This record gives sequence, structure tokens and C-alpha cells, in this order.
Amino acid sequence: MSNHLRGKTLFISGASRGIGLAIALRAARDGANVAIAAKTDQPHPSLPGTIHTAAAQVEAAGGQALALVCDIRDEQQVESAVAATVARFGGVDICVNNASAISLTSLLDTPLKRFDLMHGVNARGSFLVTQKCMPHLLRSANPHVLTISPPLSMQERWFAPHVAYSMAKFGMSMVVLGVAGEYRGRVGVNALWPRTAIDTAAMAALAAHMPIGALRSARIMADAAYLVLSADARQTTGNFYIDDELLAAHGVSDLSGYGPPGVRDIDITPDIFVPSLRELRAPPGSPAR
Repeated sequence: MSNHLRGKTLFISGASRGIGLAIALRAARDGANVAIAAKTDQPHPSLPGTIHTAAAQVEAAGGQALALVCDIRDEQQVESAVAATVARFGGVDICVNNASAISLTSLLDTPLKRFDLMHGVNARGSFLVTQKCMPHLLRSANPHVLTISPPLSMQERWFAPHVAYSMAKFGMSMVVLGVAGEYRGRVGVNALWPRTAIDTAAMAALAAHMPIGALRSARIMADAAYLVLSADARQTTGNFYIDDELLAAHGVSDLSGYGPPGVRDIDITPDIFVPSLRELRAPPGSPAR
């Protein structure tokens, strides 16, 4: 088994559950150090996991963990969390911007408080975490920033149903675009987004309000992230990866293991911000849906 991340230190926002935790556990299998920076210190009434349960899982998987209470909207908390990570592990090699707030609501149904939350966590939070990690990344042998955000696609259909969320999420991607250019050749800065909806607590909450079918496991994002984070940072930068495309480029074509048992891949629920599987298979010149 490869161990590209052995001894590397990852700072992951929102790593107490979902995609962030899956990435942490994949790195832990290599023997990585993981700083779990998230808000959930005590059990949440409706969401699974805390920073402490995540830390226990990371250590059970073979890594070293540091549980950090951190609201990435708060500059002092982020600064302190990064400092604590450096004090414990000696530096930061990888920054993963995973924390995100979501509200798929229309213009009239989005209170300004919710707008501010999404922008504070998504765009501003990713900027802040990247900024505080950067001085330490620059001292790493193979530094990476990976942000869980979509390809920059300025199409009306991605904004019209939930303009506030789309602005906040694409804001994360704009941070990727800018920082990748600023640090090209020194730090690998990339984005990763799932082709399909992922089985997370956020999707479970949305399922109560909209029809959602079969979901892929967060492990597909973790495996795709691992490919990015183990690559040469000076050559691998400025990319907006889609999970299954990246895996396919590395020879992984059978994705059935990431979905629910007995569910064919074509039935998996497509995510927003990327073309549906049906569109991808449509003949050239077919109208977009």
C-alpha cells in the first residue's frame, strides 16, 4: 500500500463528519497527522460526530489527530488552531478547505443572516484558512491547498435557483483560482468537486425538502483527494477536478463500490454545478437541460 502522506500534516476545516472526515481517514491510513478544525465539540442533536469522535477514528485508522474547536469565520480562532497544529506536529503540509454552509433557497426565501453565514464560512472562511496556513505551507517540501468547491462555470442555471449559495460556493473557487496563480510553482492549489451527490449529513437534511435518490459514499471524494495531495505540488496546481474524472485518469473506472449496494452508477443522483451524466452521454449538439 502506498504511503505518500506518511508523516505529513493536514489541516482540515469541517473534518468532524462527511467529506472532510473521509479525507482525514484516507490520509490517516498512510500515517498522516490530521488537525480536525470544526465547531462541533459536543454531540449535535441532529448531526453525527464531533471533533473528538473524528480524532478517535483518525487514530484508529493509523494517524495522529489533534481535535480543535474552530469557527473559521473567526480570525483569532483560525490563527490559534493553525498555531496549535504547528506546535503539535511541527508544521502544515496540506490545507483542506472543506467547511461549508448551505441553503438552497431563492432570493425571497434567503434571510440576510443566512446569506452572511454562507459567505462567512464558504468564501471568506476558505480565504482565511488558506491565508493562515500559507506561511507554514511555504516551508513544506510538497505543499498543497485543496478546496471542496466546483469548477467556475458562469451559467444562469447554477445561480437562478439559489443565488446566495452559488455566489458563496463559487467564491471558494475564485480563491482557488487566485491563490493558484499567486503561488504557482511553489504551492499546489486545486479544487475538487463530486460529479454526484455525496452521502453526508447535509444531503440528509436536504432530502426532507427535495427528491434525492441514491448517493455515493464520501470515500470517492477521499480517494480523489488523495491523488491530488500525493502529486507534485509544483506541477499540479490551478485545476478544478471532478472526482470520477480524476479517478478515471488514474485508471479507476469501476465506481460501483462507492454507491449503495445493487444501485447502478447511472442512477446515482447528479450534483449541482456539473453536467448530469445524461448530458455527458448526449450526442454533440444536443441542447443542454
